[in-house]
Amino acid sequence: MPSPLFARKSFAMLQEEVRGADRLHRVLGPYSLTALGVGAIIGTGIFVLSGKAAADLAGPAVMLSFVVAGITCVFAALCYAEFAAMVPVAGSAYTYSYATMGELFAWIIGWDLILEYAVASATVAHGWSHYFQDFLRVASSDTLVWPARFGNAPFDYNLTTGDFFSTGAIIDVPAIMIAFAVTAILVKGIRESAGFNALVVTLKLGVVLLVVGVGATLVDPANWKPFAPFGYGGIGVLGKTLIGQSTAGGAPLGMMAGAATIFFAYIGFDAVSTHAEEARNPQRDVPIGIIASLIICTVLYIAVAAVLTGMIPFHLINRDAPVSNAFMQAGKPWAQFVVSLGAVAGITSVLLVMMLSQPRVFLAMARDGLLPPSFFGAIHPRFKTPWKSTIMTGLFVALLGGLLPLNILADLVNIGTLLAFLMVCAAVLIMRRTNPNVDRPFRAPGVPFTPIAGMACSLTLMLSLPGENWLRLFIWLALGFIIYFAYGRKHSVLAKLRRDEGAPPRP
Repeated sequence: MPSPLFARKSFAMLQEEVRGADRLHRVLGPYSLTALGVGAIIGTGIFVLSGKAAADLAGPAVMLSFVVAGITCVFAALCYAEFAAMVPVAGSAYTYSYATMGELFAWIIGWDLILEYAVASATVAHGWSHYFQDFLRVASSDTLVWPARFGNAPFDYNLTTGDFFSTGAIIDVPAIMIAFAVTAILVKGIRESAGFNALVVTLKLGVVLLVVGVGATLVDPANWKPFAPFGYGGIGVLGKTLIGQSTAGGAPLGMMAGAATIFFAYIGFDAVSTHAEEARNPQRDVPIGIIASLIICTVLYIAVAAVLTGMIPFHLINRDAPVSNAFMQAGKPWAQFVVSLGAVAGITSVLLVMMLSQPRVFLAMARDGLLPPSFFGAIHPRFKTPWKSTIMTGLFVALLGGLLPLNILADLVNIGTLLAFLMVCAAVLIMRRTNPNVDRPFRAPGVPFTPIAGMACSLTLMLSLPGENWLRLFIWLALGFIIYFAYGRKHSVLAKLRRDEGAPPRP
């Protein structure tokens, strides 16, 4: 008998879940799903991390960093689209892994997704806080200034020296405020959340186009020289640089290191797949939402990166509010005001989608018995939302966003996301072999090349992250194993079926 740790959910079980009575509302069409993807993708990547990657890691070559990260996402997106069309239930990569690699791998990826979405939300809340403070100052002509002691994390990490230092702040209050506000919206319902997101996405796309249009007139090509001041490398193994330069603290530098950092900016498209259970026609609409949002955002990212690094020398780019600050340095205060307003709205929609996705992963794991269903599987009788886990997510995001700095949060999200992408690509290969005749409304093209290329690109970017991120990932996974073997393994629905039937479930 095969080990119960690697027991797989049959495809028939997944299809039965789709037909279950206690389902989420199917209210999302292709536009809403695309808007959710764009809402999650465009925000922190353009308005925050583009500056950090350009100033600290890649210089103007951050344009190529976005290209590399985008190519990696294309491979992963095609694999996500195939699975989301086949298995339109909540859970995203967690559900796909359960059907292909077994329960233990499903737990690993589910626990990893919790890290991805929760810490991503905290990262976004941190970025929102800085643009909110910048907007207050610009809108009031420097008469309203948020108290510094309550507007930042109490400590930060210096990438150059590898040392921690005190910021003089106590806690980031605006980050906590926005986390609580978004939580209240999400508890109310998916229809209201999606409608609010669509409105905000329209606003921030207008701001992004303004940045590109006005910024292009302020570009000085001399600022693109040298194009790659830190080189085109930045690939390492567990923090030890193999190709390219490195900081005094040992972290990789260069275009590839920049790609690993700004990869965070792309994680929104996989959030679309977590809402397959709420799509009206998931077999068609979810692949459209995933691929359309990725294409739109990749083009805009490259354009904004070109404008940002062309407007001012890369070493003068502000790390916390790079785009609005660039217009200030260029002598365009009106544009700084518009960008700050758009960034506040845009980053709000990113936070909304990230925090919308997290409870759906909890819900899928609770249905399988790996987490307590009375809490994580509870659906509000009126709003039809996983309200208890949504509130818990909001509290967790507020805590992390108020206390941890951007440098720690962003890289921790990246390594978790890349691990999820790697496993989804592997799952497509396995499912094509184990269930070749299953109806696939959308088929990832170029298999086996597409999933293998996605796995290779994801692993390369993981190796381009600083070594301490691997340590944090291992600690997180170790904590997950403790929870799984203490609770999940004993309460697994699949394990109970095995015991009742006296035989392993058939794949």
